[in-house]
Amino acid sequence: MGTATDAVTVRGVVSLEKGAPVTLTEIVVPAPGPGEARVKVQACGVCHTDLHYREGAINNDYPFLLGHEAAGTVEAVGDGVTSLVPGDYVVIAWRAPCGNCRSCLRGRPWYCFDSRNATQPMRLAADGRKLSPALGIGAFAEATLVAAGQCVKVDPAARPEAAGLIGCGVMAGFGAAVNTGAVTRGETVAVFGCGGVGDAAIAGAALAGARKIIAVDVDQRKLIWACRFGATHTIDARDLDPVETIRTLTDGNGADLVIEAVGHPETYRQAFFARDLAGRLVLVGVPDPSMTLELPMIEVFSRGGSLKSSWYGDCLPSRDFPVLIDLYRAGRLDLDGFVTETVGLGDVEEAFTRMRQGGVLRSVVRL
Repeated sequence: MGTATDAVTVRGVVSLEKGAPVTLTEIVVPAPGPGEARVKVQACGVCHTDLHYREGAINNDYPFLLGHEAAGTVEAVGDGVTSLVPGDYVVIAWRAPCGNCRSCLRGRPWYCFDSRNATQPMRLAADGRKLSPALGIGAFAEATLVAAGQCVKVDPAARPEAAGLIGCGVMAGFGAAVNTGAVTRGETVAVFGCGGVGDAAIAGAALAGARKIIAVDVDQRKLIWACRFGATHTIDARDLDPVETIRTLTDGNGADLVIEAVGHPETYRQAFFARDLAGRLVLVGVPDPSMTLELPMIEVFSRGGSLKSSWYGDCLPSRDFPVLIDLYRAGRLDLDGFVTETVGLGDVEEAFTRMRQGGVLRSVVRL
């Protein structure tokens, strides 16, 4: 891989233009500068957000270096980095609190408004074009450059295929239930959308002691998966009205906490009406920027409770990642259950196809 003072040329998966199949090509990863770390990637999950980048749904800063749910080992660090040494086993976070923005200074670093990323660009080896790394990470590559604060040290006994998933989807869902939704013992919870994020929310609710966890989806495979992570009841929304069924399952009241992990106006509306009075609704599904929402304002007022959005599960990676890994190592959080298949760097485009078809929770690139 080279030394701390060398740039390295490695293979990476790049989206060159909107909607086009991804390309496996050579990229140049600089030597770490001040406050930066170069990470040798061992595994990286294939997330819907990567597909959103490929499709131009995030922004148009092509070419993109895709991949962001990653675990690996620190290969080199730049000047001023004291929290890491080469060889450290880390999960990469896409939030690295700056410590200085108004949110950090208010004691809420999980909302950091100026999250740190590497300042040096990675580039295409062929023509030197600057790459935009997905979520400031770019880990569909044999190595990537990030801010040192994005590297969270975890138990090296956790296999990278599973550990990397807490870097995005698992943390987002788990945190939506535990951090944003503040689920407590004995509560009822409903989760709309049982992909990776929704199932992680189910797992978080189960660990927090929710007594009834209702999974809602239109795919029977996903409902079966949801039971593995702790769902006590399932609703196939193709056959049943989810709002009425949730009320029936909760003594006519609605759920204490409803998590919308789809990001669609119709499922959000259903989730809104599936709450009990003074219940909480958490949106963690990412909507298309063109989507709009209409609700009767009197219902927003009269039902009370709270409507929240969950950013990255409102997590503090340095606090939460090691905890989730410890839960995994203790057999209490089934990270292995999220890994449907492992693939190679050259298989990302095919993994996107399987993702669209709904046949996987997560494909994971193993390097």
